[in-house]
Amino acid sequence: MDYYAPAWGFGLGFETKLAAELSAFLAGLDPARDLFATAWRDGRLIGSISMDVSGGGPRGAHLRWFVVSDAARGTGLGRRLLEQAIAHADAVSAGPVWLTTFAGLDAARALYERFGFRLAEELDRDQWQGGVTEQLFVRPAPVSAQPDGSPDR
Repeated sequence: MDYYAPAWGFGLGFETKLAAELSAFLAGLDPARDLFATAWRDGRLIGSISMDVSGGGPRGAHLRWFVVSDAARGTGLGRRLLEQAIAHADAVSAGPVWLTTFAGLDAARALYERFGFRLAEELDRDQWQGGVTEQLFVRPAPVSAQPDGSPDR
């Protein structure tokens, strides 16, 4: 909320949705399949990312709660967290990965695209109640994960 409330106007609806979904994820986390990673500096949380392989649904593993604090932006932390999450997903699921975000997060989008994500859909729906355009990004399964070895890109 330190970022999304002032920068995007996300309020209590967003905060309660995030808290409920994150607590449900953590309560059902399967450490052999799912990932929840945090980064800390001087006792302060500066970043997080998760990969919900168990509950990602038919689209594949779900990348969630990827946030880097203002203090850590530009340090490469986001790239390292995303690298860790993608490597985890590839190691345990070997399938596609998807995420939802919203238009306007240009640095995050560029990072997603460097890791093979492509914009699959833009929706007028605003699940975060901040007046934003929701986006769905998908990273196809790695070539080695295709049954016939052909790329799914």
